[in-house]
Amino acid sequence: MKYFSTLIMCVLLGTPVATAQDKSVVDRKASTEPLDGERATLDATLPTLEEVRAAGALHSSYKNRKTHSVESQTPETDLSAFQTEIVPILKENCFRCHGPEVQEGSFRVDTLDPDLVHGDDADWWLEVAGALTKSEMPPEGEAKMPDEVRGKVIEWLTTEIQIASEVRRSEQGHSSFRRMTRYEYNYTLQDLLGLTFDLAKDLPPETFSQDGFQNSSEMLQMSVLQLEYYRELGRSALEKATVRGARPETLYYGIAMEEGVAQIKALGENGDGGGRRRDSGRNTQFKNLITGDVTPASYAYQNAKYSYRSGTTRPDIPQDLQYALFIPADEQHIFDLGDTLPDTGILRIRALASRTSTEQKSLPALRLEFGFQPSNNSRSTERISSDDVAIQASPGQPQFYQWDIPLGELRRNPYRKSSELGDFPNPTEYLVFQNVTQSSSGDSVADIRIDYLEITTPAYDQWPPESHARIFIDSENKANEEAYARDVLANFMPRAWRRSVTASEIDQHRALFATVRTECGDFQEAMTEVLATVLASPKFLYLEQVNAEKQGAKELSNYELATRLSMFLWCSMPDEELLDLASQGRLRDQGELIRQTHRMLADPRSQRFSEHFVRQWLNLQLLDFLDVEEDLYPDFDNNLREAMQQEPIAFFREVLRKNLSVMDFLHADYALVNERLAGHYGLPEVYGSDFRKVALDSVDCRGGLLTQAGLLAMNSDGKDSHPLKRGIWLLDRILNDPPPPPPPAVPEIDLADPEIAKLTLKERIENHRNHPACMSCHAKIDPWGIALENFDAIGSWRDEIKGTPVDASSLLFNKQKLDGIDGLKRHLLENRQDQFASAIVHKLTTYALGRPLTFSDRASIDEITTHLRDKGDGLKDLIGLIVTSELFLSN
Repeated sequence: MKYFSTLIMCVLLGTPVATAQDKSVVDRKASTEPLDGERATLDATLPTLEEVRAAGALHSSYKNRKTHSVESQTPETDLSAFQTEIVPILKENCFRCHGPEVQEGSFRVDTLDPDLVHGDDADWWLEVAGALTKSEMPPEGEAKMPDEVRGKVIEWLTTEIQIASEVRRSEQGHSSFRRMTRYEYNYTLQDLLGLTFDLAKDLPPETFSQDGFQNSSEMLQMSVLQLEYYRELGRSALEKATVRGARPETLYYGIAMEEGVAQIKALGENGDGGGRRRDSGRNTQFKNLITGDVTPASYAYQNAKYSYRSGTTRPDIPQDLQYALFIPADEQHIFDLGDTLPDTGILRIRALASRTSTEQKSLPALRLEFGFQPSNNSRSTERISSDDVAIQASPGQPQFYQWDIPLGELRRNPYRKSSELGDFPNPTEYLVFQNVTQSSSGDSVADIRIDYLEITTPAYDQWPPESHARIFIDSENKANEEAYARDVLANFMPRAWRRSVTASEIDQHRALFATVRTECGDFQEAMTEVLATVLASPKFLYLEQVNAEKQGAKELSNYELATRLSMFLWCSMPDEELLDLASQGRLRDQGELIRQTHRMLADPRSQRFSEHFVRQWLNLQLLDFLDVEEDLYPDFDNNLREAMQQEPIAFFREVLRKNLSVMDFLHADYALVNERLAGHYGLPEVYGSDFRKVALDSVDCRGGLLTQAGLLAMNSDGKDSHPLKRGIWLLDRILNDPPPPPPPAVPEIDLADPEIAKLTLKERIENHRNHPACMSCHAKIDPWGIALENFDAIGSWRDEIKGTPVDASSLLFNKQKLDGIDGLKRHLLENRQDQFASAIVHKLTTYALGRPLTFSDRASIDEITTHLRDKGDGLKDLIGLIVTSELFLSN
């Protein structure tokens, strides 16, 4: 969005910010009264949003729309119909402002070439169609165009645009030839090799295309230096996937809590006072389960006095445990594991734990960190549990909770091999167990009780591990290196290249093996070098192996279709079932394609699709870097930020899983929240860190994407709302109608002027946009953002700012009124359903194809949108329509 930063600089907001919650959502939810007198009147006289939505669907121009197939490669535009039926309408309604005498915006309609098939003005006719469809033209002050007249022009344009689009696609074709993104590369290596590591973390981040997507072919090129770097990454991944020699010795820790008590007592008797530095929680304690006596739990890194010792024999779990560790909410405890952890392999952690009470509705949750502290001035801790684990086990019924952590992915103590245990710098490493749950209602949260801790490292469920066996397969030719090399290549290459391979391709790499074998110490080393070459090949790194310069739409092969489908829904390689169907030539069958799509969406790997599409579609990276003013919003913390980041993904996942209407993105009578986010919204009776569906009351301000706190917060400045950011984002991401770039020499707001400084935010914006150079942009942007003014910088509801009621009403370019979030939703549901349906089809198809869409794709997008609207707007149905479309099945 090249215009975005420039537009932001147009307006220096400096808006007064409320330093406290003026009227919380909790207060509104706690009462059955409407928000205020005005809202009560509106609610009593207006139809509900659900009724507006149903009525808006009936007015869809896509319903029962006729599609026009191109029977000739060179059809002719019906110029006679244009001259006799359309020109008189344009003369009466358009030429006064866009004709030979006056050209508002330097735009003339009278000179546009009506031949959309062969002419050069198709893009301009798209602008005309858009303005008429959105009722932006004729402008205020001009006679309103009758609906039947407007419909005649729109129908003519729709027909001609569709025909011209299909002709251009049949003549031009497209190419989605691109390399994998960083995340696709990582997932593909993980699925290919059977690993869980982040194998692409050292790759630079991808840039975003103008459409907002990272997987766009126009952005994903590669240099020779990058190819060499990918070879090193491939070799590194292969080395992590394979092992050498005998199974390594396993170390075991069996930590009963009485050991911790014994350490503390022994150190106290020796006069050490438990060490000079206490890093466990102040209220964390060991309790004698028989006598009830408690011992404060402490940790000191000096001299490794708190280190637990490992052994090579797995200890039995004690049957009668005398002590347990109790960790209160927002507290922690450190378990020092000494300096004997291996460099690589899985660190398997099993904690026998339970909650101490069932009276509280909020579940306590465990978070794990790994760290070390060599000295007073050096300390490193990183979170190693991807999710906080809710402890559901009831008192007296503890359960084992398990984490598998790859040691090779962690930051390690640099002194663990150069300093002796007990010396300085301290070489030990430790685990931190945190009770991170915070009650959204302010109620107390149960302690977490840990009875026993079992640690195994390196932990292997089989030897050699499954990742090794995937590469170095069982074969009767293992004793013959040349024959076995062929077996390994014949197994690995088709999976890596996502297609069948020829004998000559295998022979070529077998010859490479013969060449490098003389320089390598053994077969495995040589084979690793050859397989690294396979992974560095464009046949692995690139998608859609087609001639990008060939004219005409090219039908994808079954293998190419399998790759496109898996990259769309799994962000990764096809699995064995997809490749088998491709090899049999059955994947292109529409029924089979739909069955595979539903199977893949039901697979856990489809979570990747939800996460990456939603993050790119909605530009969620803005939330990652949002800097919120702590003094103004002291309740904003990382737990809330993480919940905000997950909400739109969880919401999308729910709509997809149940095939709900895409119109739920505009408004829904439910929300997907966890306890932290529910507390932010004032939604009662939601407990735990998991997201769940919650019904909303008709008076609630939430529902859909537009009211989600994270999306509102990321389009603020961290101090207050930002109508300009919010308006641009809504137009671009939701309606696929980005505003034009600002004109040159745009004036800034002079806050030094006392008359301007005392204006409200809305008044400043209106004063600014009254400048002739600013009006054209702001008239299309500001109303959308102003309608969201009841939400502050972190998406909380507010009725007033410093005693002044919030004014969230404004007029659109066509003078239609948007009155706050309710009015915004009503307008979208009544007048913009078709625009949003087309927009989400455009966004999803762009992502699915991995390339920008052009005018020649317009007919296909309209066809998909027509079928979507006819089928009831289901999101899963939309996925099926895309994957069975001509666009998806061809290059």
